[in-house]
Amino acid sequence: MGLIIINIILISVFGGFMLYLAGLSVMSLFTKKMKNFETTRFKRFAIVIPAHNEENSITPTIESLLKIDYPRDLFDIIVVADNCTDRTYEIASKLGVTALKRDDKTKRGKGYALRWCFDIILGPSYNYEAIAIIDADTVVSSNYLRVINYYLENGSQTVQVSDMVSPQPGAWSSEMTRLGFTLYNYVRPLGRKLFKGTAGIRGNGMCFRTQVLKKIPWNTYSLNEDLEYGIILFLNRVNVDFVPETTVFATMPIQTKIAETQRTRWEKGRFPVIKRYTIPLLAGTLKNMSFRYCDLFLELLIPPFVNLFSGVLLICFIHLILWIFNLQHAFTFFIIWVIVVLLGISHVFIGLISARADKNLYTALIQIPRYAVWKLFLYSKRFLKKSTSEWIRTERE
Repeated sequence: MGLIIINIILISVFGGFMLYLAGLSVMSLFTKKMKNFETTRFKRFAIVIPAHNEENSITPTIESLLKIDYPRDLFDIIVVADNCTDRTYEIASKLGVTALKRDDKTKRGKGYALRWCFDIILGPSYNYEAIAIIDADTVVSSNYLRVINYYLENGSQTVQVSDMVSPQPGAWSSEMTRLGFTLYNYVRPLGRKLFKGTAGIRGNGMCFRTQVLKKIPWNTYSLNEDLEYGIILFLNRVNVDFVPETTVFATMPIQTKIAETQRTRWEKGRFPVIKRYTIPLLAGTLKNMSFRYCDLFLELLIPPFVNLFSGVLLICFIHLILWIFNLQHAFTFFIIWVIVVLLGISHVFIGLISARADKNLYTALIQIPRYAVWKLFLYSKRFLKKSTSEWIRTERE
């Protein structure tokens, strides 16, 4: 009886997660993309690049932004050289963009740099209508501002473009991150467009109307400040619209040690956000009987896919062993867990079809076991190491 109760609980949770993810992949197949982005008016943009010691990566980013197909007098590129000890500020200045220098060793991190910059450019001396954020290791599609301008002109308050990873075939950690970004940053929000769900803030490529930042100031300084601010916007009835028609491409580290630092920061930063916003989102779901609230609630709770899928595979294997030893009901539950595994596989393959993934991304699937073992090792190290909420920059290669 105990095995039955445990299985019912686990299947309800993990099976529900997998079913939902598979459903988003299916919905993404039916989401139509825009093709015509003509407007009668062009807004004035500020493109902000928070940069801490980015002398090796800032030049390609700025050069990419300078090639954007948009009236050059209607957008400014602003590099925030944040607590830099290298030549980031000097390089940005020589490339002809606005460079701001910030030195505050007590307030370190992207969240503080953004708030400091917003306080300046939202002032009366500037007349920007929208502010976009680009990471310092990123190149953008040439239609970036034209597409965003179209969405803003048609009512969007905040948008998040497709935040992807530049291909690096053969670099297993980077390619696995690219796979994760494809599913998390593209397929899932693309599916949500069918029911007007919020895309959330991914930290790179998002854009806000200035009125939004004035009404709801950027006050998030955690390790996952972008995720948190996206939830704050939603709770204040500001939807983040997903913009799949334009893309930003970030470069991920190849060296495992550097990737480890980045992954640790990402995943450790989720837990305080989960702790802080689970109850408000659950309460909003029940109070408003809103599927959009429920969607964001699930998005916050669902573990990283590799973690979830590895756990489901393990449970499925355990029930296979129990079935071999003729334990009562083991075969029935084994079949159910096989179905849950198939739902996870469906999420991946339908998602890759929807994203029109290249063959290298399919090839990267064989690295999932290696990636899962690496993450298990990462969690073990984190468990044994003293936790800190201090922001740690990912080194560039």
